[in-house]
Amino acid sequence: MHELLDRFRGQALFRLEPDTVGIAGAALMDSVLRSRPAGADERPTFQPVLGRPITRTQSATLMRALGADVRTALDKPLGTPDLTGTWPRTPHHYLRELVFGPERPALRALTDRRLELTPKFTWAAVVAAAALRPGPRHRTALSTLATTVQKADTYTERRFALYLYRRMAAPICFTVAALVTNALWLAAPLDDDTPTEHILHETLRLLPPSWNILRRHSPEFPPLSPHLRPDDDLLLLPLLSHRDPAHWHNPDDYRPARWRHLDPDDHPGYLPFGHAGERCWGRHLVLPLATRLLDLARRDRLTIDPRQTRARVHLHGLLEVSDVHVTRQPG
Repeated sequence: MHELLDRFRGQALFRLEPDTVGIAGAALMDSVLRSRPAGADERPTFQPVLGRPITRTQSATLMRALGADVRTALDKPLGTPDLTGTWPRTPHHYLRELVFGPERPALRALTDRRLELTPKFTWAAVVAAAALRPGPRHRTALSTLATTVQKADTYTERRFALYLYRRMAAPICFTVAALVTNALWLAAPLDDDTPTEHILHETLRLLPPSWNILRRHSPEFPPLSPHLRPDDDLLLLPLLSHRDPAHWHNPDDYRPARWRHLDPDDHPGYLPFGHAGERCWGRHLVLPLATRLLDLARRDRLTIDPRQTRARVHLHGLLEVSDVHVTRQPG
């Protein structure tokens, strides 16, 4: 992370590999993302599964199902969950229960954080779950998203549906848990005067869980810059554009008050959920759940264990602060 910032911050375009160009200039990022929509293999959630494409109808059905589950979760009372412990693992488990409830073990396994270690673990869990046909007591789904699995009546269709369940259920938990863990790391101890939305916008600026956007080589790109070749893949880097001094005052400082005067929907280079013309499908699910979780942290006076002064930030997968020890403030 430091190497990327030290070497390339402030540069609009730079070569990362012989066939890969990094893009961090706000204007060039905007041009690239406007030039064409994302292809099937560039959409993280709806990429083909074993070569089988996911249609727009299927993705819309899944989005409606997940949206229904999130709305139901947001209507539940806050309750008294114990969120002290190691983050982001603890909020991940809380979100899993909140949104999807006590579903059968085969489905619960598909949201396990350990599956992120390698795609082989994910596929093994999907294959095992597909082989276990639900018995009579599982005929009624406990979440709307699970109904998409129960409608599959062959092994092949169950395997496909279960993989899509994983693609939908796990990321909502991963992303919200990462975002609020990052927010707590930056903002703790939380005060009552800073609006939650300002904390989240500033966290998404400094530690965006989705820190890069991939675009495969395409004929639309070379006309945008003389430095782009026809076979260049592009890696757009909000991680860098979010800290570009050309667009941010004191870009390395955590200053949620800056969002009193900034519009997160059109500030140059600010892309925590992608481009204005093609926003991430989860934006309107992630932010309400993150707000609820941060409100719980405020209510329960959660903070970082004062004995912890350092934590690791990984760049593989989501950008998140890991192994954060969260406790309650005394008094």
